[in-house]
Amino acid sequence: MIVRKMEVKDLEAVSATCMNSFLHSVADALSDEGVSTFSKIAASNSFLERMKGDNLMLVAEDNGQIEGVIELKEGRHVAMLFIIPDRQKEGIGKKLLSSAINYAEVETITVSASLSSVPAYEKYGFECKGEASESDGLAYQPMEIKINKAMHATSA
Repeated sequence: MIVRKMEVKDLEAVSATCMNSFLHSVADALSDEGVSTFSKIAASNSFLERMKGDNLMLVAEDNGQIEGVIELKEGRHVAMLFIIPDRQKEGIGKKLLSSAINYAEVETITVSASLSSVPAYEKYGFECKGEASESDGLAYQPMEIKINKAMHATSA
């Protein structure tokens, strides 16, 4: 498996990966509004717009198939981290996070973790910061990690 920067040719596969994982792990706990909000964020055209900005997007690819994606916004915030359901808990997320950390522009990386993903982020070394909240139907837990801690956690 390789981790590389996302390219325009990956847009459909990345959108499908995010939606597949979201529907498998997150959507059941959300309102119709939350599912709709996420569907718009994960659409190919939305990814394309964010690619034109300063968001770093990396994909995990194995034998030509996209198996995961991470999006680092402004060099400081994990905006997306999704792995296809049948490859979760195999270290792909850890590898993507470790690769994204190399591009971080700050000492602390944040994430607004879906409630079902909090245990995974804790495993990566993130800590909850503040109360869980909701925006546009999406429930999330603010979390953060100090980069030196993240590097140690992801290199193990």
